[in-house]
Amino acid sequence: QAVRWHIELQPWASPTPSLNYEASRFLKYIGTSQISCEHMNLNSLKGYSETTKKPWSICLDERFSLIHRIRSKQCRLYSLGLGSDDNQFELSMANSGCEVHRFDPSIKSAHIQEGRHLWYHRLSIDWRDPNPAIAAHKLHSNTKKLGTVLNEFGHQKIDVLKADVESAEWKILENLILEDVVEQIGQLVFEVHIHWPGFEVSGNDSTVVRYWYSLLRELELKDFRLFHTYKDLSKPQMFLKKEAFNASSCYTLSWVNTRWK
Repeated sequence: QAVRWHIELQPWASPTPSLNYEASRFLKYIGTSQISCEHMNLNSLKGYSETTKKPWSICLDERFSLIHRIRSKQCRLYSLGLGSDDNQFELSMANSGCEVHRFDPSIKSAHIQEGRHLWYHRLSIDWRDPNPAIAAHKLHSNTKKLGTVLNEFGHQKIDVLKADVESAEWKILENLILEDVVEQIGQLVFEVHIHWPGFEVSGNDSTVVRYWYSLLRELELKDFRLFHTYKDLSKPQMFLKKEAFNASSCYTLSWVNTRWK
């Protein structure tokens, strides 16, 4: 299979590039569920009452594999974060019998196991692997692509990939799509940040928004469907450094891979 270097960009939203048109198409897209999910939190499992600070919503409907894999204690969660204290979601998934791996470069030791099902790894998931020939990259040897980590851990599949990586999510998502790693994932729960373009995303504002939209459309082509969207009103209401379009700087979006039955 040929290696892809770029995602397919969608046509512009209007005959001539316009931020207004791009923004309204993108915001409508991330604000609209594509599939309905009736059971979206762990409270629907017996014996759980949890309050998470953020709506990390997963789809536990019977037609998708996650609920069955939780019941048979075969599920696996990868959580990508940057020094966040809020690990309630990870704990509740571990308590329900899932194997949970939390990747965070701020963790004090290389690998820590807490309890039977929860591991912390001092690793930052990135969209590229460090180049060992470049001295500066040696400092970042705890930075790896998700596909590399899956190979090293011997994991074929991730039932849930949760990411709160402060604007690195766009390039990470692009890497997962280009390398077909996304097909090894059952559900994605991503916090997306739209107050600035994000790391290594270049171009003027309308180009950036078209790129964001095109990335999410690629997910749709891979049979992912958005089932939950949450606009975080506690964060600054900014869109590409402007108070515009009635947008929040931060949304939490959840997709299910409909190929995973």
